[in-house]
Amino acid sequence: MAEATETYKVGQHPDLPPPRSEVGVIGWVKYNLLSTPFNVIMTLLAIWFLWSIIPPIFEWAVLDSVWTAESRKACWAKMEVPEGAACWAFIKDRIGLFIYGFYPADLRWRVNLSFVLMVLAIVSVLYENMPGRKFGLWYAVAFPFITGWLLVGGLGLTHVDTDQFGGIMLTFIIGITGISFSLPIGILLALGRRSKLPVIRVLCVLIIEFIRGVPLIALLFIASTMLNYFLPPGTAFDLLLRVLIMVTVFSSAYIAEVIRGGLQGIPNGQYEAADSLGLTYTKAHLLIILPQALKISIPGIVNTFIGLYKDTTLVLIIGMLDPLGVGRASLADAVWAGLAREVYIFVAVFFFICCFSMSRYSLWLEKRLSTEN
Repeated sequence: MAEATETYKVGQHPDLPPPRSEVGVIGWVKYNLLSTPFNVIMTLLAIWFLWSIIPPIFEWAVLDSVWTAESRKACWAKMEVPEGAACWAFIKDRIGLFIYGFYPADLRWRVNLSFVLMVLAIVSVLYENMPGRKFGLWYAVAFPFITGWLLVGGLGLTHVDTDQFGGIMLTFIIGITGISFSLPIGILLALGRRSKLPVIRVLCVLIIEFIRGVPLIALLFIASTMLNYFLPPGTAFDLLLRVLIMVTVFSSAYIAEVIRGGLQGIPNGQYEAADSLGLTYTKAHLLIILPQALKISIPGIVNTFIGLYKDTTLVLIIGMLDPLGVGRASLADAVWAGLAREVYIFVAVFFFICCFSMSRYSLWLEKRLSTEN
């Protein structure tokens, strides 16, 4: 030790790496799983619990599962124990129905193209380092209208009735439309609720409180049955369009309250700074207030979007077949009856992947926009 002390002058000792037991996987396990006797006990119990459920589930879902069969009985005949494993042949046989609904098979290229365009639009919105992002944002704005033309037809494309939409395609249509339009509408409602003009403020409050006080299923019933009574006789108002309007309005009311919470979290000094710079109301909110409010509101906004995306399954109640509806309809077929577990697991995994992706992006965006460090 004496030699080491004499080797370096005061203040010139090099920085040494931390001990391996304090960093990396070993350090994380030490401080998060084995830091106290209680944590050690809980870790052992968690390992025992996972060991007791994961191998049987993996065996049922993967090792012993059947992927090719013509019926439920043929599927079970290939198993050592009937009903002892998953029959994914059912999902494989109906995968086209799960994805496209009743969309004409010869026109499904339009749905596939819409999926590709959707990915491009999402990437343009979510990743700011994308080359040519300015044009990508304009494309994202036009995307709903381009996709609507592709899926429904017209202007040179064969028309397809929206009652043939279903499955994952229908979930994406309702979810993405609701998410895309509810955010700007929610921002306007939040600003309107804080407006100094009594007429605008009262109108926004009435819209927000009425929508938040009524369950979505009630609004969907209104859209499917009652709305036609308020329209002129002979008016054709597409059911899917009515559902999209109701879902968007419903989500907008909740987004408005989330945004209002973010606006209330902005110090008054930010408003005073905007006034001192001579900024108008519009510029002050676009350049100073809203960016900060939206950053504060990211968790609440994403939580609302996830809830909206999962609520798309409620359209089953009014006769529209999302993936869950397609699965239930398929189970009515005597050839595949009795395979409800496979249907619900497939639908659950699909929604988990979508919602988990949104939540992870939310966490990444929060860290990226963090100004605490």
